[in-house]
Amino acid sequence: MKKLLSLALAAALGLTLTACSSGTATVPNTSTAPAGDTATGSGVEDGVLTVGMECAYAPYNWTQMDDSNGAVPIKNVPGAYANGYDVMIAQKICDENGWELEVVSTAWDSLTPSLQSGTIDVAIAGQSMTADRMAEVDMAGPYYYAQIVCLTTKDSPYATATGINDLAGGKCTAQTGTIWYDTCLPQIPDAQILTASETAPAMIMQLQTGTVDFVCTDLPTATAAAAKDHSLVVLNFSGTDGDFQFATEEERAENVNIGMSVVKGNSELLDAMNAVLAEMTEEDFNTMMDQAIAVQPEV
Repeated sequence: MKKLLSLALAAALGLTLTACSSGTATVPNTSTAPAGDTATGSGVEDGVLTVGMECAYAPYNWTQMDDSNGAVPIKNVPGAYANGYDVMIAQKICDENGWELEVVSTAWDSLTPSLQSGTIDVAIAGQSMTADRMAEVDMAGPYYYAQIVCLTTKDSPYATATGINDLAGGKCTAQTGTIWYDTCLPQIPDAQILTASETAPAMIMQLQTGTVDFVCTDLPTATAAAAKDHSLVVLNFSGTDGDFQFATEEERAENVNIGMSVVKGNSELLDAMNAVLAEMTEEDFNTMMDQAIAVQPEV
């Protein structure tokens, strides 16, 4: 009960933090942008890279109350600090370019509007590089290659599932505004799909409290949850006939490759970030993600 109460408080904090989206990033000058473009500057002419993220999506990003393990202050949440894989990657990009890192807590659905308004320079928030998203923003990356998995409890009748057909009829959910909810869960036969969760912690809590039988998410999120709660088990059907299906391998790739969003036309910032990512390997990404999972605080 104590753990569930702690989880409830953490989820409430996450919802509170992600509702905040104010910041002081440089507003892109669009008055002279060519047709089809919306930005003419990088947004970091002041030497500060302002990054938007939920600060509630472990292990990509989370909120903690001190600066341990390299956490950085959240500009619009006094006394709180952001950490996680996204922060680590953002810090590396800043170090390579001589920039100062500034993090702004931004609700998932507000990431693109915040870019377009100039509130943030870039969204580094575990976003898939989908065609729909890239119609609205330009994306650097990938900066991580994710796999789509399900997460259930060890005592669940679904714990031995070897494919999505074995999940038939189960109660399930995923985070709102994700391919997990919109594309993957509907592929499960007779799935009882509940209302989407606003945040990843809220999604995990629904599983832990027995509201749902399983959730759909990506491998890092599931692995991090299972590392902190040993009653959870990851169901990874990747590479099998029982995996979630996409029309083409290209469509699958765009849904599992994770990228960084910038406002359309901001090629200067896009190129600067891609130059750093180009020097990193998939093994580098996985090692950094393992580090993030290892230092994720208990909730």
